Amino acid sequence: MMAERMIALKINKEYEHIIFTSLMGLGISFFISFVLVSINIGFTDMFMATWLRMWSEAFICAVPCAYFFPKGIRKIMKGITFVDKKKSF
Repeated sequence: MMAERMIALKINKEYEHIIFTSLMGLGISFFISFVLVSINIGFTDMFMATWLRMWSEAFICAVPCAYFFPKGIRKIMKGITFVDKKKSF
């Protein structure tokens, strides 16, 4: 059995953040739209068409959110001091 080789793409480092957030938006919108459409309409004849439409709309929203939210959240996190909780016996 031959080991499968993974294709490695060489992309300029400056695009790493954009590609990462796009893939995060793709995955998150895929999963959340699937779950919500499943809950709201169930697995009917219209499921696939509804889910693909909702997924495309969710993706358009998710990518900018995945790009901009972490920057704001990092600023908020800098204002929080985390301490180790000491166990006392």
